[in-house]
Amino acid sequence: MDKLASLPAGSIAVPTVFDVRTLRRTVGAWQARGGTVGLVPTMGALHEGHLHLVRQAFDRADRVVVSIFVNPMQFAPSEDFSAYPRRLAEDAEKLREEGVDLIYAPSPAVMYPEGFATRITVAGVSEGFCGAVRPGHFEGVATVVAKLLLQSQADIALFGLKDYQQFLVIRTLAEDLNIPCEVLGIPTVRDVDGLALSSRNAYLSHEERAVAPHLFATLNAMVERLATRRHDAAEVEAWGSARLRAAGFGRIDYLRFADDRLGPYAPDREGRLLAAVYLGRARLLDNIAVPPMA
Repeated sequence: MDKLASLPAGSIAVPTVFDVRTLRRTVGAWQARGGTVGLVPTMGALHEGHLHLVRQAFDRADRVVVSIFVNPMQFAPSEDFSAYPRRLAEDAEKLREEGVDLIYAPSPAVMYPEGFATRITVAGVSEGFCGAVRPGHFEGVATVVAKLLLQSQADIALFGLKDYQQFLVIRTLAEDLNIPCEVLGIPTVRDVDGLALSSRNAYLSHEERAVAPHLFATLNAMVERLATRRHDAAEVEAWGSARLRAAGFGRIDYLRFADDRLGPYAPDREGRLLAAVYLGRARLLDNIAVPPMA
């Protein structure tokens, strides 16, 4: 399909393209007139965190494209691909209010046509943490984001730092493959009680939502505890895990200090404290910066 579609009100409220040729033609025309283009890749189910990325994109570029694509390649068979919320018309209305210039909403057949055989693997930063507990996840992320950057030919692309490991993977692939797009990490947007905004927060029950802010509070308490220098990182990690379990969290995939490239934690350097924990059926990700302790 080769068309630029602005569908009737109540359907899609922003000019929307569904194929690569039209996307490139539209973006290329803007750039030929001297405009810069920012891309905000999403899987839809937009919330304030996504909209913050859109506003940040407008601060840095003349035009903003938002992609909406639920990427099957980054979901394991046991994960929530079929249940992941899809609401293009509702998302488009939010983007219309932000003044977004274009939505790119490809189908799986456009992204992965018959015979598609390429996978992108980013060694190092994709290993451990989510890479260890979700085999193949970052291969799916790296492949789809590389395609989006190349398909859109955007000048900049913006990603939230809530998915810190994902950001490192994407920045690394863009650098390694010489993709001419600046990859920017934007600080996590939080609710007033500290919970990092995420589409998967919709899975939380009312009772679970009341518990969820304990994650961010625990991360901050762990950094404060480490700063006293009376406990090493492993002791603080164990203390934090016990505190989360006492608050009502379930499985903890990881709760760990690392350096800012996800290598071993070193107290004399900038670090990161990262968490992936379950609360009911919701898997919550969060992380905070750790200043040098030495």
